[in-house]
Amino acid sequence: MSSALRNGHHGGANGGFAHPESKRFTDVPIAIDVPTQDEDEAVEIGLENLVDDPTDLCDLFENENAARTYWMTVSLAYAKQGKIENAIEMLIRGGNAMQNNNPKEKLSIVACLCWMYLWKSRLAPRVPPEGALASDAKTKEYYLQLATSTLNEASRINPAYPPLFLARGVLLLLRASLQLPTASGGGGAGPVAGEKLELLRAATKSFEDALRVSQGKNMLALMGKSRALYSLGKYAEALSGYQEVLGKAPELVDPDPRIGIGCCFWQLGFKEDAKTAWERSLEITPESKVANILLGLYYLDSSGQVAANSPEFLRLYKKGMTEYTQKAFKLDKNMPLTCATFAGYFLSRKAFTNVDSLAHKAIQSTDINAVASDGWYLLARKAHMEGDVERAADYYRRSDDARGGTDRGYLPAKFGAAQLSVAKSDLGEAKLRLEKMIQQSKSLEAMALLGTLYAEEVFANDRAAVKEDKAVEKKKAISLLESVRTAWKDPKKHLSPDSAVLLHLAWLFEADHPDRALQCLQQVEQLELDQIAESAEPAAEGVDEATHRESLRKFLPPQLLNNMGCFYFQSDKQELASSMFELALDACVKIQNKEDEETDADALVTTISYNLGRSYEARALVDKAVEAYEGLLKRHEGYTDALLRLAYVKLRKQPNDAGPDAVAKLYQENSSDLEVRALYGWYLGKAYAKKRPANINEDHELRHYKHTLQNYDKHDRYALVGMGNLYLASAREMRRETDQEKQKRSAAYSRAVEFFDKALQLDPKNAYAAQGIAIALVEDKKDYRSALPIFLSVRDTVRDAHVYVNLGHIHAELRQFSKAIENYEAALAKEGKNNDPTILSCLGRVWLQKAKMDKDLEAFKMCLECAQKALSVAPDQVHFKFNVAFAHIQLASTIYSLKESQRTLQQLQDAASGLEEAIKALDEIAAHPQTPYPKQDVEQRANMARNTQRRQLERAIASQKDYEEKNKEKLAAAVEQRQAELKRREEARQKALDQEKERQDKIRKDREEIAARDRVLAEKRAEEERARREAEMTTDSETGEKVKRKRKPAPRSDRAAGSGKSRSRKKKAQDEDDDDDSDGDNRSGDSDAEDRHQKKKRRLSRKDPPKNSKYKSSELVHSSDDEDDEYDALDAADAAIEQSNRRGGSAGSDDEGVRDDASDRMDVDEADDDEGGSRSQQQQSKRARRSAARVLDESEDEDEPAKADDDDEEEEAPAARRGHRRAVSDDEDDE
Repeated sequence: MSSALRNGHHGGANGGFAHPESKRFTDVPIAIDVPTQDEDEAVEIGLENLVDDPTDLCDLFENENAARTYWMTVSLAYAKQGKIENAIEMLIRGGNAMQNNNPKEKLSIVACLCWMYLWKSRLAPRVPPEGALASDAKTKEYYLQLATSTLNEASRINPAYPPLFLARGVLLLLRASLQLPTASGGGGAGPVAGEKLELLRAATKSFEDALRVSQGKNMLALMGKSRALYSLGKYAEALSGYQEVLGKAPELVDPDPRIGIGCCFWQLGFKEDAKTAWERSLEITPESKVANILLGLYYLDSSGQVAANSPEFLRLYKKGMTEYTQKAFKLDKNMPLTCATFAGYFLSRKAFTNVDSLAHKAIQSTDINAVASDGWYLLARKAHMEGDVERAADYYRRSDDARGGTDRGYLPAKFGAAQLSVAKSDLGEAKLRLEKMIQQSKSLEAMALLGTLYAEEVFANDRAAVKEDKAVEKKKAISLLESVRTAWKDPKKHLSPDSAVLLHLAWLFEADHPDRALQCLQQVEQLELDQIAESAEPAAEGVDEATHRESLRKFLPPQLLNNMGCFYFQSDKQELASSMFELALDACVKIQNKEDEETDADALVTTISYNLGRSYEARALVDKAVEAYEGLLKRHEGYTDALLRLAYVKLRKQPNDAGPDAVAKLYQENSSDLEVRALYGWYLGKAYAKKRPANINEDHELRHYKHTLQNYDKHDRYALVGMGNLYLASAREMRRETDQEKQKRSAAYSRAVEFFDKALQLDPKNAYAAQGIAIALVEDKKDYRSALPIFLSVRDTVRDAHVYVNLGHIHAELRQFSKAIENYEAALAKEGKNNDPTILSCLGRVWLQKAKMDKDLEAFKMCLECAQKALSVAPDQVHFKFNVAFAHIQLASTIYSLKESQRTLQQLQDAASGLEEAIKALDEIAAHPQTPYPKQDVEQRANMARNTQRRQLERAIASQKDYEEKNKEKLAAAVEQRQAELKRREEARQKALDQEKERQDKIRKDREEIAARDRVLAEKRAEEERARREAEMTTDSETGEKVKRKRKPAPRSDRAAGSGKSRSRKKKAQDEDDDDDSDGDNRSGDSDAEDRHQKKKRRLSRKDPPKNSKYKSSELVHSSDDEDDEYDALDAADAAIEQSNRRGGSAGSDDEGVRDDASDRMDVDEADDDEGGSRSQQQQSKRARRSAARVLDESEDEDEPAKADDDDEEEEAPAARRGHRRAVSDDEDDE
């Protein structure tokens, strides 16, 4: 029964106190009778409806010399009605009236007055009301000073008065709550430091003193100590204290320890446990305003963990505000935490009047710095939203200071101050604030804003006319925004991705990493689709989820779809690009139907239509592209970009009539448009490509570009690059025979570099200008190694065949022929370049160089193949015909130079045929009016081939015939021998592989067999272990439960024969141990045997054993955890009884009495706890006195055989073993 009671109450909080009530003021009666001095009469005073002015009551008590209890009772009645001022007046007058009495009479009044001041401090404003003088305002600090002076007066009367310890602790707690946190957390314990830390430590000591004098019964003192520990940040210790209060006083509800338990759980991160504690508190006290507001905050916090547009958010938010927070507000409209919570709600509704009143009320009424900080923060947000920057900055500062400021403080307030700096365009201060926040807390919001500021700085620089180096800022922006993006992936943080962060990242990645930019946009698309899917109708029957989500794309923002289409366009995924542009147009139609005033739908349609036409062009769908451009021009006739593309399409389709006319007309109508001027300059370059004047200053294209730079825009990058290219081409054609000509040529290259450099200054990422500088380095300075990295960088930006051609030239000059061939082939793989004769000619030249270096006939053949292919594409080009002839001549010369064993007759004959073709081609070239080389040189090469090489090949063919005839049999034998050797090697290799496979298969099978055997052994051992445990268990006849089998005493009839059977049992047990060892199941046999040998040696070493006629335990206590020690003690008792019987057994009658007392007792299992083990051993010892023989149960008892045989042989053994018996207490022995 005692275990079911707690503090003398049955059932605890869940039993008799399922709905306990507050005991505060329960001892205040309804009325009191105040005796008069005549003592025959008494004045009855009703305490339920006291007058507002207690002066008359005070005069009555003073005139009648009323006792202390009357003063205090009336004062408490006023306090019960909430009239604290009247209660204080009563106590002050009562204390004055007790001046002449015993000081101890006054002590309780003074102590009560101290509590009233503390209560008043809780209700007083924290700061003076606006407009009131600080000296006249009765703030919390004012009442705490009165409470301090009153407490000091009480301490002077009796410093050991127990209630004063509790009062001092509460006073120190309230004073600590008014201390602002220090700027840094150093020098203190946990989250507090400085004076606040000292006050909390002193409060903790006062509560401990109160507990000490009450012998741990003062539950309010224990709660006060827990509250102090909570303020110190020691939440686990505070939780333990609150739980102790609840365990000792479950009926305590005012104050309620369950509130403290929930707060501790919340701080420790166990929010569900906190909710359970607060719900229990609310169940016990439904009108608890604290439990209501805390549960409201729990549901508001939970709503912040889900998407704001989800039904779950609405459910949680509504429950938190209407079911709990609103009820708490109705219970107490002045509760600071409730006021701050409701102020936040009204702030979201932009009801600024309510926000102002509630926030000020929270600030003035609270004694918790965090709540005051929330109040100032709400006022700051209100001022921020109203545009009052100065007041918002002041409120943000106060909110931050209320939580410590500087290195600690309130992060939302710091973030708000940074936002104000951004609003004031003071980006330097904003970045400093945000960087400091990130150093302190790694705030994701701060990282996102700071990354956005750096990104905007980069974007502004990109839009500027003169570019600056913003690589550092760009790197910081990417690092910060990527860190935010990475944090979203942590499932423990429950963070939702922010589209703004992804869009800024996409913008930052656009130039250098377009693939990563596209990934960011795809993630934004997924976020938008998820939101649309939640509100859209479910997929129709028969439509799969993928198709349904694809149909929802038309609801996406057209800007997003357009940007994704542009990235697909840049990555040569033209079909996807067209699809995105088409979806974007559909989305624009939906915007137009909604009549969204904030979005310029017409501008979007115009831009997207143009992009769609460009994607059609890239896909060679020229007709659809023209249709898109013409449709665009119907909407906007003067859309120059569309007109420009149409003119370009006509120029490509009809380069001789309609095309030039369209370009000329466009130029006349839009001569000031830089894009049109660029197209016209490109057209002039194509039109006069074959008629370049000797003087570059007379070039039409150059004059056009110069006119653009002089009269329209001196920073036009296309014109600058175009002029650079013209100077490059002019320098390339200049003669360089004399030093003066070389100098003039170098000056032309320098002039070209000047234009390229100017373009790079305006646009550091202009790949065409960089490529021009690299070409100048190669052609003028022969600086191939400096030019190579430039070309490699350009290759990553410009997807054009010419880039690969230039790389091929560089690698060829560096004699890296394999890389050169790779780049030329990559250039040929580009669209429209697969049969480009110029690239084929370059590729053939590299194959020729590689063939000469490696003496490789196959390379010569590749060279010849490329030259022939180039000639087939452009048969009118004389220099391509010369290349074919030259390749034939080089191939014939190379084959002729080879040894007879390295060539064949067929190769020589083919070379001779090719040589004849080369001679014929050279004769035709020499007769052509425009020879690629001087006519004399061509004729000399033809004559050399005709006169010299032809004869050489004829002699080589005859010699090769004789060689092959003579060595025909040798060659056949050599070929046969080589084939046999190759076959032998292949067979040896295959045999080795087969052997290795067989070895691996054998190893695998062996391992499988070992694993199977191990599994069988493991299962066998587990089965044997289960069987052993089942053998040890039996069914209890009383409870029916499985219990361990117990030892049974031997029957009396068998006792006489017990000593004679001991040796056989021992022998049998040893045999069984041997069998167990052979099976591998006995893991302790060797150690047990070793222990028995050691114990026998100890028995023989005792010469004079102490005599004990009662055979009780020795005075020494030995450890007997092992079962062997228990069996030794029993055997020692058996031997001692036998020895005593041989000597006459003077203690026989005593033993018989013990035997009778213990005969009906039941053994307990030796595996119980220490007390059970002692009793079991005692009962076994008593049984041992009755008889030397014992009956053991099952194999467990047989594992330890009786050792009486050895004891019979050695009479000294019982006394020696007696020292190893377990000591039992006197109480157990008396049983």
